[in-house]
Amino acid sequence: MGWEAWLTLGVITFCLWALASNRLAPDVILVGGVMVLMIAKVITPQQALAGMANEGMITVGLLYIVAAGLQETGTVQWVAGSLFGRPRSVADAQIRLMAPVAVMSAFLNNTPVVAMLIPAVRDWAKKYQISPSKLMMPLSYAAIIGGTCTLIGTSTNLVVNGLWTAGGGASLGMFEVAWVGLPGVFIVIAMVMLLSRWFLPDRQSAISKLDNARNYIVEMIVEGGSPLRGKTIEQAGLRHLPGMYLIEIERNGHSLPAVSPQERLAEHDRLIFAGVVESVVDLHKIRGLQPATDQVFKLDSPRSERCLVEAVVSDSCPLVGKTIRAGRFRTAYNAAVIAVARNGERIQQKIGDIELRPGDTLLLETHPSFAAQQRNSRDFFLVSQVEDSAPLRHDKAKIALLTLLGMVTAATAGWLSMLEAAMIAAGLMVVTKCIGMTTARRSVDWQVLIVIAASFGLGSALQVTGAAAVIAQQVIALAAGDPWITLLLTYVITAVFTALITNNAAAVLMFPIALQAAESLGVNPLPFIFTLMIAASASFATPIGYQTNLMVYGPGGYHFNDYFKMGIPITLVKGIATVIIAPLVWPF
Repeated sequence: MGWEAWLTLGVITFCLWALASNRLAPDVILVGGVMVLMIAKVITPQQALAGMANEGMITVGLLYIVAAGLQETGTVQWVAGSLFGRPRSVADAQIRLMAPVAVMSAFLNNTPVVAMLIPAVRDWAKKYQISPSKLMMPLSYAAIIGGTCTLIGTSTNLVVNGLWTAGGGASLGMFEVAWVGLPGVFIVIAMVMLLSRWFLPDRQSAISKLDNARNYIVEMIVEGGSPLRGKTIEQAGLRHLPGMYLIEIERNGHSLPAVSPQERLAEHDRLIFAGVVESVVDLHKIRGLQPATDQVFKLDSPRSERCLVEAVVSDSCPLVGKTIRAGRFRTAYNAAVIAVARNGERIQQKIGDIELRPGDTLLLETHPSFAAQQRNSRDFFLVSQVEDSAPLRHDKAKIALLTLLGMVTAATAGWLSMLEAAMIAAGLMVVTKCIGMTTARRSVDWQVLIVIAASFGLGSALQVTGAAAVIAQQVIALAAGDPWITLLLTYVITAVFTALITNNAAAVLMFPIALQAAESLGVNPLPFIFTLMIAASASFATPIGYQTNLMVYGPGGYHFNDYFKMGIPITLVKGIATVIIAPLVWPF
């Protein structure tokens, strides 16, 4: 190997060490590595930047917008409630999550499955007070291994099948790979259940630590024709809201205190809750509930353009000593008061009858411009916008769901490429107002996209310098003519390359080497082809090897070495099973 290859290996080794030590952000480390190789003339600027124009990277970015559209319309919450149910423990939550995700990923491309479910899993974990770090990695792993069960489940299988048919081989069957893929599903789920207790971190979200948070009293009404009518409190999902509880129900002028979980909801029930602001936000996103005050429907801006704002009343506010209704708060500030917090005590009056005092914290529904306009006002001590508090666009839920199904159908049937289908779906989400332009821009995780693009630059360096081919050929030579050992080494090398570069790049790089190894041994190449498919998707040990691992990296609050601890044992056990099963199904 020339000096370029040695420099490439040195840079990649340093990047892996830096990622594992968690010293800098992953995008900074990988972009820095690509920059060093480009300045040293190991790769050209075109090769360094090729990842920015890669279809996979752009597709992931578009899928973030599609997923955000599903979340903004409440479709994600419906999916989570329908698929996952109510877990009794962390282990129960993991099996409830992984089993349906693996099935979905067998027939849908696993990347949009993960993009769609990340916000659903985050909300589900929050509702049942489970750390997201216990669920996000299992979500990615289930999607990866589920995708290996069919030819269309992952792009890697399609790439390998394309290389095989281009060389004169017969196209592989839709479910042929399931012989090695399906056992892998059971292995991965079992290994996650076994190892997660020790190796998955328990990083709690901030809401679980708010022991002395402000408690708001919030009144909501069950809308006419609401999907919640006739459901019990528990069935409606109103019993296990974190940091919030249902105090009482007012029905036909009568109060129902100490509400039973089996109490059934009726139209126009007035529900009185007490809880922290994060849970008030969740409450406002439940379809079929609306704030009890009619003032929210008299505001100037459309409800889809509003947000929640917290404001602390100052002693110089002109409405101090007046009730919210008498002071005409909505007219004065173009904001509707939906909850009031006062020294942790419950205020018995209805919202409009509350007499304002200095120090009261008001939760307002208003236009985002309110925070900027009132931040320096003498009427309020403090004004701050509540994050992620825009009301959901439930009336657009059917459009969002149809858009998703259309995207998946078009891509699966081959009518459109995944990029084209995702581009049309993202555009439809914006055009049909399932999601606003500002939210669409904000929904894209640019750090993940930069990491994906940079990984292509490093992969190019491995290939153009010849480092990858030389190492692979030398290691395979160690098999000394034994087909079983050669098959095992094919799996190991492919899995290592997948962890270092990308799954498709690893598959393309290893395909000719694996095929040549089978031909030189005079054995059936099919065990090598299917082992290559599984190994190229067996990216459990690093976040950079597979894009779904990168997508859950931030939401799960993971560090780079969290993937090492969970992924290496799973990769080894899955590899042993694959190497045993493949020659039994397709004999040498």
